[in-house]
Amino acid sequence: MKVSDLRGLSSEELKQKEKAFKKELFDLNYERKMGRVEKPSRFRAIKRDIARVNTIIREREIQNKQVGSFGKT
Repeated sequence: MKVSDLRGLSSEELKQKEKAFKKELFDLNYERKMGRVEKPSRFRAIKRDIARVNTIIREREIQNKQVGSFGKT
């Protein structure tokens, strides 16, 4: 998934996306143990999507802290 698409989502939607990606990764790991993964490259793509979502969530947290700290001085 593209970063520009993810940035357009709300924080709640990002958390839902993260859960969906983690479930998909769990299912793929289960299929790997059973020995029938069709697209092994999907592991890497999902892990990167999870990292992208976490990065955007963290950026928003930092941005909110900075905005909040300017009003307190």
